[in-house]
Formats: sequence, structure tokens, C-alpha cells
Amino acid sequence: MRYLIVLMMFSLAGVAQGQNLQAVQVYTDDQLLDLIKENKHLGQVVLDECQLVQDIEARAIKAEMPSYQFLWGDMLAYGVCVDKNIELGLHYMQEAADQGLAEALEQLGRYYHIGKFMQVDIEKAIVFLRVAASQNNLKAQMRLADIYHQGFGSPLDYPMLYSQLHHSVTDDKKQHKKISKLLAQLAEKMPEHVVRAAKKSVY
Repeated sequence: MRYLIVLMMFSLAGVAQGQNLQAVQVYTDDQLLDLIKENKHLGQVVLDECQLVQDIEARAIKAEMPSYQFLWGDMLAYGVCVDKNIELGLHYMQEAADQGLAEALEQLGRYYHIGKFMQVDIEKAIVFLRVAASQNNLKAQMRLADIYHQGFGSPLDYPMLYSQLHHSVTDDKKQHKKISKLLAQLAEKMPEHVVRAAKKSVY
């Protein structure tokens, strides 16, 4: 009997080795931030076969790390490796935004702009996007420029955004072309001397 048990244990070990099962290491804060910036954070959790759910939850709730609050919020909102809970997911996105995480600020601003998970609220969208834009979040800057072009926002804020976009850096040719268009649109809304000053200023 003992022989059979031992044989079974060796067989199970062989199966595990054959499947190359390995414990996944929890992401460092820098690794997670890079994944978030590339919008690969949810995909990575799935690739890791949902092994880090408890670690992610602990770092979001107990450690209150903004990068993990954002990840946990996204997982809840989209039902990735956990039961879907949009309201709770948005709560943790807000927690990350309250700690100043630019990606969380940009995402909430985008959601308010397009009406994702909530009703459209342009004023709230602008509030979130302005803060994210001030942290050099290019997505927020470009969306904000689109919103201003549509006639929303205060003209007093145009020079700051113009300066931010003017000094932005990207190696994406399509994005570069889009930025040039947005800058031209913003310039049409300001006197020439204000545009010149915005190009020289750094906010």
C-alpha cells in the first residue's frame, strides 16, 4: 500500500514538472507601472494564470499602493480573475487617483468623457485630465486638447496645455501627427503672442 502511495506521489511530481508549474513572483512597483503605462497589466495577470490575486488584493487594500489599487480596480471592473464588481473597481481606481497616480487620473477622466461605467460628465473629465496632463501623461493631454477644441473648458487653461503638448516627446509618427493637429487647433483659440509665450514656457 505504501509503495502505491509513493508511486502516486512520484507520478504527480512528474506531471507537475512536465507542465513546468512555477510560482509567479509578485511584480515590483516599477514593473507594474510599466505594464500599466503600456496597458498590459490585465493581460499579464491572465498570463500568470491568476496566481497573484491574493497578493494584488493585499497590496491594494492593506498596503494601499496606488499602482496595485489601480490594478485591483481594473480587475474588479472588468472581472479579470475575480468576480466582476464595477462599483468597487471604480472605488479603487479613485483611491489610486487620490494618491496622484497619473494613469488612474487619465482613466477616470476618459471614463467621464466617454461615459464608460458612468454618465458623461465633461466637467469632471476635465478635472481628472488636467491633473494627469500636469504629470506629463500624454494621453490625458491629447484628450484634453480634443475637449477644449469642442468648446469646453476655460480659455485660461489653453496656454498651459499648449505648452505641455509642445514640449511632449513621442516616437510614434501617428501620435506626433495628431499632436501637431491638436496644437494647431489650440493655437487658433489664442492670440499669437500667447502662443509664442506658451512655446517658451514649461509648466
